[in-house]
Amino acid sequence: MKRNTFRAMALAVTMTPLAWLSANAAAGVALTHVHGLTYAGDGATLLVPSHHGLAVYSSGQWSKAPGPEHDYMGFTGTRNALYSSGHPALGSGLKNPFGLIKSTDGGKSWKQLVLQGESDFHTLAASYGTNGVYVVTPHPNSQMGTQGVYFTTNDGEKWQRVDAAGLAGKILGLAVHPSDSATVAAAADQGLFFSKDAGASFKPVVSGKRVLAATFTVNGNDLWWSGYDGGPTLSVLGLRSGEKPRAVNLPDLGEDAVSFIAQNPVRTSEMAIATFKKSIFISKNAGKSWARIADQGETEADPAVADKKGRP
Repeated sequence: MKRNTFRAMALAVTMTPLAWLSANAAAGVALTHVHGLTYAGDGATLLVPSHHGLAVYSSGQWSKAPGPEHDYMGFTGTRNALYSSGHPALGSGLKNPFGLIKSTDGGKSWKQLVLQGESDFHTLAASYGTNGVYVVTPHPNSQMGTQGVYFTTNDGEKWQRVDAAGLAGKILGLAVHPSDSATVAAAADQGLFFSKDAGASFKPVVSGKRVLAATFTVNGNDLWWSGYDGGPTLSVLGLRSGEKPRAVNLPDLGEDAVSFIAQNPVRTSEMAIATFKKSIFISKNAGKSWARIADQGETEADPAVADKKGRP
């Protein structure tokens, strides 16, 4: 065996996980699509589902998550699980489309729950603490007799269609309260709508404006949403009685807008946003300022964090 070959093998065997992460990040991670945004339950990593598997941002660096490069859609995270829909990677042996799938090991492996080979849910949301799941189905399937919004509280064993009275326009996103799965918000092209009865009825929070995405904070006290009203907007509403929505500062997005919003469940002042043009930003101070970590699909390491964490 040649000395250089042996040396390369020795380096591969002895490489620490942190060094492997650094090497993998150095190779570059491209975001071909962004189909969701969520933090892992321990708050250490930001997960970005794409057309070719999961991209991971941790300790100021990007890497690709191990496992098959599934095409995830409707990707969302809870305290102890990830839920998604979409299409399996070639050779994975999983049925296409996914229907509803669930992972309890950070996306390393997935269990197909229901509706395999039948449905691909592009709009899907889950309650952070209760694992209640809401989906929008554009077509009937074996458990959903008509198109519309459905929810389950038992991983798809039983689905209930919601009446959605008072909800106007096309639904662009859903958000479910972290401790009360009967409380749900719907982002739509005609406003933001709020329900406290599992979607049976909705009341408008914002009317006549295009709302693109929404999320509840992990303590359930606030509702964040994004929109486009002559330019990109980001807002938050405290859910205590009498509070009014307030605008949140955004980085310069030009004609782009926010497609996904996520909160770090451990460092709760840390928020992340993704845009339709595949840029990603993180704020450590609840939106007062933002640092870009991906620019139109091209990922960027945070030198202040990566250099500090990556040194032996």
